Amino acid sequence: MIKLVTFDVWNTLLDLNVMLDEFSFQLGKVGGLCVADVVRAVMEVREEIKRMRAKASEDPREVLTGSQRMLAERLNIDIELIKRATARAVLNVDERIVIDGAIDALKLVKEKGIKAAVLGNVMFWPGSYTRILLEKFGMLDYIDKTFFADEVLSYKPRREMFEKVLTSFNVEPKEALHVGDTYAEDYQGAIRVGMWAAWINPEAKEVKRIEERGFEISNVAQVGDVIEMISRI
Repeated sequence: MIKLVTFDVWNTLLDLNVMLDEFSFQLGKVGGLCVADVVRAVMEVREEIKRMRAKASEDPREVLTGSQRMLAERLNIDIELIKRATARAVLNVDERIVIDGAIDALKLVKEKGIKAAVLGNVMFWPGSYTRILLEKFGMLDYIDKTFFADEVLSYKPRREMFEKVLTSFNVEPKEALHVGDTYAEDYQGAIRVGMWAAWINPEAKEVKRIEERGFEISNVAQVGDVIEMISRI
């Protein structure tokens, strides 16, 4: 029986592209930079860091500062401008950042009496800013605890990132389901720890069991279907 559902944040509950677009615009504004140049640098740094994380080679102690420093060096600007731009982005994004079906998915988990937690990596801005967004758009009403990489000093797909949450709720891996859109960080990370996992693949045609404890879904709204399928196994 599932006692805990953990959710990734970006592109699971909140739209990352909306946030990155606003961040890039604000960084161009405060830094006097061409927005197109900022967007290109942001994408390049993101891809480099995601490759490092997939191999678990990034230093967990620099999970936030490392990305900020890399972007500052790429754009030849002071890191303080990046911090300011992320703050401005958080203040300016609107409800378009909320993924369709995300709030309903959180409500459903809560209605089933299952604990819910957020398990999020960070890049460019701290987890506390993401927590503000979750509060701003009413999601924290349905989330019991939040765990962010810069606060836990680990990151997905590292085992300790998932184990921290399991320990906090005193549940076994087989009693927990993780939902996220990144195959390496979310899906494989959860599977390796022994959790159930639902990989959000927008190209998926249906809710599908793809391995012993793994499922493929097209959006977070289908989390209820996965919970129901697990209950019948």
